[in-house]
Amino acid sequence: MKIRVIAPVTTKQFEATALKELSPSARPDTELSLVSLDKGPASIESRYESALAVPDVVAKIVQAEQDGMDAVIVDCMDDPGVEAGRELVSIPVVGPAETSMHVAAMLGHKFSIIGILDADVAVFEHHAARFGMSGRLASVRAVQIPVLELDDRARAVTALVEQSIKAVKDDGAHVLIFGCTGMAGMAKDVEDGLRKEGITDVPVVDPPIIALKMAEALVDIGLSHSKRTYPAPPDKEIVGY
Repeated sequence: MKIRVIAPVTTKQFEATALKELSPSARPDTELSLVSLDKGPASIESRYESALAVPDVVAKIVQAEQDGMDAVIVDCMDDPGVEAGRELVSIPVVGPAETSMHVAAMLGHKFSIIGILDADVAVFEHHAARFGMSGRLASVRAVQIPVLELDDRARAVTALVEQSIKAVKDDGAHVLIFGCTGMAGMAKDVEDGLRKEGITDVPVVDPPIIALKMAEALVDIGLSHSKRTYPAPPDKEIVGY
């Protein structure tokens, strides 16, 4: 099985990290390849930056199918270009935000998302509404660490644990979701931090891992998105692309 992971940013530092965190969770017969954008933002922390990423994300989704990939993962919790890409290809296109919210809703009554900055609150509440998950969303909290500074792991884990404890104790979260794929690989550290506070019964969802396993499962059982929901766009002149 071949799965293409698209990092919807131009910053190359995420490539090695993403593959390092995803590879141990992949099946032995799953071949992962990762590409970043040629044009777009250095990181995604706003709707504007997400919009800038979409054209090249969609182009790379199309290229992935042409390259013989069995599925695509867009490695960002804003799921940029996921729905547009589905209109252009037949292979599964998986977004970690959509996937992780649905899985979290299976694991517990309500979930909280621990995001990056305060702007994430409105963004994830919007996504939850789109995915029919508003009633399952306990809260959205932020660690106040920009994406490009998440490589300071100790700082990130400390902030994640702090906000996770508040989400559980103050907001009633039964499941936690990381709000940025740059937090991949930190779930065990956060679980350890929660355990020290006596919280041992709250699952921590690592979205890139969930997206990977969902992509593998869809390929295994031969399912992909409905072309009634995501039909090919009409053939017309498009200027500038």
